[in-house]
Amino acid sequence: MARIEQRLSDLIEPAVAALGFELWGVEFVRAGKHSTLRVYIDKDDGISVDDCADVSHQVSSILDVEDPIKSEYYLEVSSPGMERPFFKAEQFATYLGEIAAVELTLAQQNKRKFKGVITAVEGDQIQFDIDGEPLTVAFSTIKKAHLIPQFD
Repeated sequence: MARIEQRLSDLIEPAVAALGFELWGVEFVRAGKHSTLRVYIDKDDGISVDDCADVSHQVSSILDVEDPIKSEYYLEVSSPGMERPFFKAEQFATYLGEIAAVELTLAQQNKRKFKGVITAVEGDQIQFDIDGEPLTVAFSTIKKAHLIPQFD
């Protein structure tokens, strides 16, 4: 996680938790005057539009006071959804046996982008099965990753 996202997470996580939600992750996409701060929230029984509005109001107030982002941006609050992005190594452990799409910062075993079954998580090491071949990567080498929903 980039430094700005970590700082924002640390800043807003207590407020999100106080409202009864888990802060799944924070993403800041820079695009000049059209930058976007995405805040993903989760809870066991799902997220409603009203939940997003409540969190948006609270987070917006905190950001107005603390002013951690000096440029203009849009604030979006949502559920991580079915193709949920992963922001922490321990989030992969919840989805053992599921398929994830992963992009690494540097190629490992000639793979920089791949889809694989999440088979194990130990500390910051995540193991995938890619067509029968195991690949273990450190979470710090993952540029981005998200779950691929499976439908029967």
